[in-house]
Amino acid sequence: MANLVGNWNYPTNVRLGEGRVKELPDALSEFGITRPLVVTDAGLARMKITQNLQDLLAVAKVPFSLFSAVRPNPVASGIEAGIAAFRAGGHDGVVAFGGGSALDSGKLIAFMAGQHLPLWEFEDIGDRWKRADAAAIAPVIAIPTTAGTGSEVGRAGVITDEATHTKKVIFHPSMMPKLALLDPELSVGMPPVVTAGTGMDALAHCLEAYCAPSHHPMAEGIAIEGMRLCFTYLPRVFADGADLEGRAEMLSAAAMGAAAFQKGLGAIHALSHPVGALYDTHHGMTNAVFMPYVLVMNRPAIEEKIGRLAAYLGLVPSFDAFLDAILNLRERLNVPHTLAGFGVSAERREQIAEMAIVDPTASGNPLALTRGRALELFDRALIGRI
Repeated sequence: MANLVGNWNYPTNVRLGEGRVKELPDALSEFGITRPLVVTDAGLARMKITQNLQDLLAVAKVPFSLFSAVRPNPVASGIEAGIAAFRAGGHDGVVAFGGGSALDSGKLIAFMAGQHLPLWEFEDIGDRWKRADAAAIAPVIAIPTTAGTGSEVGRAGVITDEATHTKKVIFHPSMMPKLALLDPELSVGMPPVVTAGTGMDALAHCLEAYCAPSHHPMAEGIAIEGMRLCFTYLPRVFADGADLEGRAEMLSAAAMGAAAFQKGLGAIHALSHPVGALYDTHHGMTNAVFMPYVLVMNRPAIEEKIGRLAAYLGLVPSFDAFLDAILNLRERLNVPHTLAGFGVSAERREQIAEMAIVDPTASGNPLALTRGRALELFDRALIGRI
């Protein structure tokens, strides 16, 4: 019984369904936001769904500004620019609109706009979050347009330190959005490659949470159903982007992954973070590349659990059946089988391994992520040797 100890938390208000974005003006009023800063990325800012959002606010006579200087892998300078826009516009809240990068950026801007210490003082190490003035954190309403990170139900943001090329996590309990609006109509326009990458990110969150060794049976239950949704609906929305049922279920799976991974993540993310920081690769797709290699490395510690998971998914109840299902799913979604096929070379393998073993997610891996294991995983993923 000694290990049956846990600290459990679950997400904010979530509203799922077609057309729920239209509830935004009333939601802003409900949470006391009178002048929101809409945070999105440059590509999304040019799309019709963003114009529709602005029209919705204009018709409701809600004064707002649009900030769209968000990069696919957000950097500290971008957050600083957003903070300046927030303060200059006299804003009192944020509407974070887009994929994980926009959602994380929106939450970080709302968090930092009222703080006086530098961003890195709040890195998720120990209890550094207690340094923040919680009363100065602006409220956020999160509206995802992709189904991957689940940042809309998370209390943290991932940001790249440009000076060191490392991804860092900024955490505070009050960074949790007041409301997440999950409208599948907003994700209909996602290209197949983005659908695949974000969906595999949701799957990676669920899988690593399920395999993490800490005690959290509630998170495990959410994780296995999240994986069932990914296996069922991700191929559907990849083939037919207008499948609204599939889009809604994938939005659910993404939120479930983020709720589950409070139990822990692991080597998939620990390796993906430095590769993304150094090569600017898509985070979810990088997770997808590493997934089977990490799964096989962890086999001695998770084989029985994976067998139970396979049975739940309707597979032969074995590790090999689940591994085959992962490989088949990757193939159907055109996920590169190797890092080399993803544009990553061996040139920085040593640096990536060193960064991986100190990544905050490494501690959640079922087997200790040593430097030797990190190098072996990188090498296997580079050439495709499962």
